[in-house]
Amino acid sequence: MIITTNLGFADWTQIFGDPNMTAALLDRLTHRAHIIECTWDSYRLKQSLKARDNNHPQPEKKK
Repeated sequence: MIITTNLGFADWTQIFGDPNMTAALLDRLTHRAHIIECTWDSYRLKQSLKARDNNHPQPEKKK
C-alpha cells in the first residue's frame, strides 16, 4: 500500500477529527512501514508557476 500526503502526521487530526482514532489509524498504518519523507518542491507547483510565467510574461524594463 502506498499513501502520499503533504501533511505531517501531527496534522492528520485536522482531517480525522478525533485524536484517539487518528493515533490508532497511524499506529496501524505505520507498523512495519517504510516512511519516506520528501522535502523537495512539488513538481506540479513548479510546472504551474512555469506555465503562469509563460502565459503572463513580465513587461520589459525601458532602458
